[in-house]
Amino acid sequence: MKNYSIILILLCFAVNLAAQQEFVWKPEHTEYWNNQPPVVTPGEGVKPPSDAIVLFDGKDLSAWQHADKSEARWKIENGCFTVAKGTGDIITKRMFGSCQLHIEWRIPAQNTDNGQGNSGVYLQSRYELQIFDSFNIPLYSNGGTGSIYKQAQPLVNACRKPGEWQVFDIIYTAPEFCGKGEVIAPARITVIHNGVLIQNNTTIKGNTEYIGMPAYRPHGRLPLLLQDHGDLVSFRNIWIRDL
Repeated sequence: MKNYSIILILLCFAVNLAAQQEFVWKPEHTEYWNNQPPVVTPGEGVKPPSDAIVLFDGKDLSAWQHADKSEARWKIENGCFTVAKGTGDIITKRMFGSCQLHIEWRIPAQNTDNGQGNSGVYLQSRYELQIFDSFNIPLYSNGGTGSIYKQAQPLVNACRKPGEWQVFDIIYTAPEFCGKGEVIAPARITVIHNGVLIQNNTTIKGNTEYIGMPAYRPHGRLPLLLQDHGDLVSFRNIWIRDL
């Protein structure tokens, strides 16, 4: 009986070996036709792609509000809106997680307050990508334009002069938490500033803190936030894509 078992095993091995030797790979064997990616029409010029959520189209701030849910009171003029000093930060009415964000901003050419043009883009209301007048103005390296504030300095300074429009194109991956609130995966961010890569899949270490070290606190989808730091920073052409 044992001999028959051995013969059977050897016979199966020989058949499998012969089948492998006879198989001939063709191009179509590695072509996958199922689950085609959705079609997105790219924008032309300043137009957003077809699946983007437009957060400001130059007309109104209906997508935004203040933290107390009151109507956004920043000033709209000439297709852009500007911080209304003292009114407070504004947040989107919609919640977001991982996303692609396009936002254009401008520091005033003549800032009568302090010449710094200070503001910020807060992903999920917690993680600040800094806006500052970093054109020939020294500041601690993890606090200037393009820094993940107080965490990671930009790879390069790609700032234009105050008074000129600038662009952030952002790819943001939201953090993940387990049921106990522990961090499974930290947030990560890639930023292209005026066509130049300045943050390359950078790890965000936790909430933005002015004093002390960053730390995570569990959360889900949250609004995008633009900071009122008392300077007349303007914004336009804002759109976002959920990822």
